[in-house]
Amino acid sequence: MNFLGIFLAIGCITCSMMIEGTNPAMMLELPAFLVVVGASFFATWVQFPLPQIIGAFKCMLWTLAPPRIPFDSQVELLVGLSTTARQQGLLALENSIGSASDDFTRDGIQMIVDGVDKDSLKAILENAISVEEAKMEPYAKMLEAMGGYSPTMGIIGAVLGLIHAMSLLDRPDELGPAIAVAFVATIYGLVVANIICLPSSNRVKSIIGEMGLYKYMTLEGLVSIAAGENTMMLKRRLAIYTGEKAEG
Repeated sequence: MNFLGIFLAIGCITCSMMIEGTNPAMMLELPAFLVVVGASFFATWVQFPLPQIIGAFKCMLWTLAPPRIPFDSQVELLVGLSTTARQQGLLALENSIGSASDDFTRDGIQMIVDGVDKDSLKAILENAISVEEAKMEPYAKMLEAMGGYSPTMGIIGAVLGLIHAMSLLDRPDELGPAIAVAFVATIYGLVVANIICLPSSNRVKSIIGEMGLYKYMTLEGLVSIAAGENTMMLKRRLAIYTGEKAEG
């Protein structure tokens, strides 16, 4: 549903143009599009390698279909693992590895079964979270950078358009429309930045933060299980992340 906001924002701009009597078709200018979108993209390419750019555009799809982060089902899994560990021992957790929905959790359970102590387990999982966040952080930064470049590219497009308009000084009937077209690139730049790139960047940051919180909750639960804490204590630890009151 977040992606709908982009269309609604553009729709508001289009409606305001129509109310003022401006034809929205005037905005369909290929040169302005090339200057703003094309030049902004390649300027961003100077700053980021292509794989990170591709990854960033894939993350933009999160505005259309954000990933499901199953906090509730993860709590249920961790509580079940705690109960199994206390009743049958840590080795019995091996049968539950396949129940985990992500590699991070599966690796953590496997390390518990392999006898990794709780301090080492915590250090390894924390490092895994930090590395994953470091890999995903450039995706948000790439979108933010493109959002920063596009308004400047819009100004460049407007200047180029005005240069063309100045060549029409001897044709006053063509001068006005040419000046109007010149400013289309400026609008493109502002729209790309403030409606598409910057909001998408912030959305990606938000989801990355939620993913990190999910993994830290998982880490907290796995370390608690490895330390042999009782299930009630585990529930109290997990309640901090879910905002729910732990029940006895």
